[in-house]
Amino acid sequence: MLIDGHDTQGQLVLADGELTAVLARLDGDAHDPKMKGWWHLEAGFGRCDAGNSLVVFKTFEEAGPWVQAQLDNVYSLRQANG
Repeated sequence: MLIDGHDTQGQLVLADGELTAVLARLDGDAHDPKMKGWWHLEAGFGRCDAGNSLVVFKTFEEAGPWVQAQLDNVYSLRQANG
């Protein structure tokens, strides 16, 4: 994917076959060197929409539990509201 004028690795995150998030690896010189190689939530959909909040993960694998937690919150609300 093209971010800040350069190519970077991107990943689509699917839950039950539906797109929930787009992640980009922070590789460019424009990013804080301490976060180089981390993954940034470029876009979240539905419950994974973080608005203007900065959401980053040290590894790609850390994104999975975060996405699941967002989706579980919806399930819990639906159960509570009947």
